[in-house]
Amino acid sequence: MQGIEKEVVIVNDCSTDGTEEAILKYKNANPQFPIFYVKHEVNKGKGAALHTGIRYATGDFVIIQDADLEYDPREYNLLLQPMLEGMADVVFGSRFMGGNPHRILFFWHSIGNKVLTTLSNAFTNLNLTDMETCYKLFRRDIIQSLDLRENRFGFEPEVTAKIARVPGVRIYEVGISYYGRTYAEGKKISWVDGVRAIYCIVKYNLFS
Repeated sequence: MQGIEKEVVIVNDCSTDGTEEAILKYKNANPQFPIFYVKHEVNKGKGAALHTGIRYATGDFVIIQDADLEYDPREYNLLLQPMLEGMADVVFGSRFMGGNPHRILFFWHSIGNKVLTTLSNAFTNLNLTDMETCYKLFRRDIIQSLDLRENRFGFEPEVTAKIARVPGVRIYEVGISYYGRTYAEGKKISWVDGVRAIYCIVKYNLFS
């Protein structure tokens, strides 16, 4: 949307594939663009990278973007709309609602996502269709107020459980596109992360 100032916080979780060189080259070539760059000296995991990015964010809203571009940055406006209209405090981008493009990949992954979302909903009493989505937009004051601990893919069920307990929070969901990757193309999540997600759903809803 026009008229909105943007900042980009890039967290390099100790990548070894030339990511840092690409980031610094772009940053130096575009000094007018507000990019804040942080590098982890050891690999800590997705959740840890998000903790760092959230800590350094200074804008009114915070949206999560993975570098693999399975999610389309051109759709930020879809998530921003209910926020800017004053209706929402948190917006989830759902891969399973709406008429946007969705790459067809793994049957059991889709079943796993539905099981995890349903289990999370049972504990939080929300009716989300995609708890595991990467695209989550938050008011910065809300997301920075949470004590987030999960360093890997457990971030999603943890943040959902803790957001659901914020008094008076207004959560919305909008349909988004999804350009998923295969394992040959670099996808890393596995059944182990699914088991961890179940553990996190129970832990952060019942014992946190």
